[in-house]
Amino acid sequence: MNFKFTKKNILMGILSIFLIIFAIIQIYPLIWLFLFSLKDNAEIFGGNVMGLPQRWLWSNYKNALTSGNVWIYTINSAIVTGITIVVSGIIGVMASYAIARMRWKLSNVTLTIFLLGIMIPIHSALLPLYIILNKTKLIDTPIALIVPYIAYALPMCIFVCVGFLKNIPKEMEESAFLDGCSIYRAFVSIILPLIKPAVATVSIFTYLQAWNELMFATTFINDYKYRTLPVGIMSLSGQYSTEWGPIGAGLMIATIPTIIIYVLMSNQVQASLTNGAVKG
Repeated sequence: MNFKFTKKNILMGILSIFLIIFAIIQIYPLIWLFLFSLKDNAEIFGGNVMGLPQRWLWSNYKNALTSGNVWIYTINSAIVTGITIVVSGIIGVMASYAIARMRWKLSNVTLTIFLLGIMIPIHSALLPLYIILNKTKLIDTPIALIVPYIAYALPMCIFVCVGFLKNIPKEMEESAFLDGCSIYRAFVSIILPLIKPAVATVSIFTYLQAWNELMFATTFINDYKYRTLPVGIMSLSGQYSTEWGPIGAGLMIATIPTIIIYVLMSNQVQASLTNGAVKG
């Protein structure tokens, strides 16, 4: 097979080498974390931080799940994150449809108000939220995290979905209305299938925000029964001594769902970033 050294082939080869190096740089921390989670303190601090474990301590995962209560923290995070994704997705998509597809005077003003939420730093809302949640007796309950997470997820969801909805021809809905289709059925049967890439994208952003959030979870939750995974892993650090292997195992457990979700939804995300909701 003859290979011609054309300018295009050379550029593609350089680009491929660059992407391979970039992929290795991105993947290596995950490999390092996996190896770190299978070591003990003596090996970690004995100069074998980067190499393969001398003893593969799978017991670190058992200790993290049982003694460290990581399985409880994982369930709490899954519940809080799942409710946040579902509720913010439903509210965000419906609000986006009303803003982008319906004709009313304050649609642009409403969109601007929602988008202002993107510019509000999470730190500035910490004290007011704590006062409100404390007065409503919601501190140390999952609702103390779910409500703020939904509020912070809505601006991004609406921003992305409105952009997709504005690119969908209105003739598709008008023809459905002429055939006797109601606005609700048109929304469910026509609009939702077209904006699946946008919904997948905002779902991943919402997942990452809620799954990894630490400040609200540390401030609003004190009872270990309701702690989320980031707070639970942080609590594995002892006052006088720390077993770093189980902490690495806990971090690995927290990372695996993120990888699985992105792999399952990567095609939808790529479609949202490249083609949009409708191909012209």
